[in-house]
Amino acid sequence: MLWSRRFDGLDALVAQRGNALLATAVLLTGSRAAGEDLLQAALERLMRSWGRVREDRERYLRRTMYHLAVDQWRSRRRRGEVFAGHEPPGGPDPTDALDLRDALSRALAQLPPRQRAVLVLRYWEQLTEAETADALGCSIGTVKSTASRGLARLRELTATWDLNPATSNGTNR
Repeated sequence: MLWSRRFDGLDALVAQRGNALLATAVLLTGSRAAGEDLLQAALERLMRSWGRVREDRERYLRRTMYHLAVDQWRSRRRRGEVFAGHEPPGGPDPTDALDLRDALSRALAQLPPRQRAVLVLRYWEQLTEAETADALGCSIGTVKSTASRGLARLRELTATWDLNPATSNGTNR
């Protein structure tokens, strides 16, 4: 009872937006397990700041997720780990749409952290350039140029894909 009064609205936020938040976290991290950890860490930070964050708590939560993801990427880079080789767990799905989505997630994982974050915010979350800039703490011009470079790199990575479902699973494997 005490918890529910102290964090009034948290249950509703997670119930209504939890799946979308988790999907974003998975895209940012490259795997479901890491996405769950990222979302959990962001929720913990939201709860610590609950009294100060009175408006648009989902926005605060998303921004926290993006910043935590960038911190993780920077930490990996300092330790010399290579994220591009990471593959999300699970076997191939029999449906072409899921195979294509998986292949696209893998291609997205090969992008530098800032490009990945901008593309996830702009095209997955469908934020405007201004909202993306605000979420990442950068200028609109940076969002535009980073999105352009990220899309160009994705085109390079996916140029050899056979997108005909009758002949392929959507990748060049």
